[in-house]
Amino acid sequence: MLNTSATGAAPEFAQLIDLASSRMGGQAVVASDDFFAEKENLVKPEVPVFIAGKFTERGKWMDGWESRRKREPGNDWCIVKLGAPGIIRGFNVDTAHFNGNQPEHCTIEAAELVDEPDAKALAGSGVSWTTVLDRTRLEPSREHFVAADGHGRRCTHVRLSIFPDGGVARLRVYGEVVPDWEWLRSFDKLIDLAGAVNGGLVIEANNMHFGSRHNLIMPGRAANMGDGWETRRKRGLTWAGMQPVEYDWCVVRLGRQGTIRAVEVDTNHFKGNFPESCAIECCDVGGAAGVPSEGAWRSLLPRTKLTADRQHVFERELMCAEPSTHARLKIYPDGGVSRLRLHGVPT
Repeated sequence: MLNTSATGAAPEFAQLIDLASSRMGGQAVVASDDFFAEKENLVKPEVPVFIAGKFTERGKWMDGWESRRKREPGNDWCIVKLGAPGIIRGFNVDTAHFNGNQPEHCTIEAAELVDEPDAKALAGSGVSWTTVLDRTRLEPSREHFVAADGHGRRCTHVRLSIFPDGGVARLRVYGEVVPDWEWLRSFDKLIDLAGAVNGGLVIEANNMHFGSRHNLIMPGRAANMGDGWETRRKRGLTWAGMQPVEYDWCVVRLGRQGTIRAVEVDTNHFKGNFPESCAIECCDVGGAAGVPSEGAWRSLLPRTKLTADRQHVFERELMCAEPSTHARLKIYPDGGVSRLRLHGVPT
């Protein structure tokens, strides 16, 4: 499937985690050439920008990876280490702002590497690459959403090849994180079952007007207010006493079934727009797809007051000691939360 669009709706696989993003730990390790623009730009989480009149000593500054014009046979390539290993479902090869200097075609290959090869080893002939995207035509200044070939194997690295040269602003590698759970268990400590790097996924939210739901489970604390989940302001609220009755919500599918022992609700950077309070529910629906039904939920954290710009940690307040596969965060009545951590023991 190829969806080449500047403004069209993204396909379903683009609702998954970007495994290559630098915020997940992804790295552009080595490239054949990045004369005009650095390979590291490929995995930046921000939307690519264009600054008219900005030049470097090598030419026009571009927010992407750009190689020089080829004057001999061959093509350019860049190898990216995924921030978390996983099964790849699709890509976005974004040529934003590359107009006349975009590649004509691209391919993508993937590999699972157990060790940590250096740049020289990755660029050598010892890596066994599998094609996950056949040769695909690229248009100027467009997002190219393309499905992976469906081989379904766990991958740790991808190689983007462009033909023959040119610039790509961003490479998004959408997929499902597949952690090494035996390795994680070996540390004998609580694991963030909701964390994106551990296979967690925010599968639904009722509103994401100012900030994506996926921000909630990203590694580290939020960089700024835009690096969280934030809903629009509610109007026409209903109240019980002095407390709002209405709420916004999101549902997290845990990376693995487990018992939640500690919860962190972080309102970092949210000062005049943090929720008045929150509640968390959990449930165990096995491998069922989609958002669990209303009757499945059990209270984990009763409605609790929140304050601005603070990490709220709850342990003794938790009510459910049974294994769970999903959690639902409710915020009253609206606002922003930067991170949600659900620390527990995988079953």
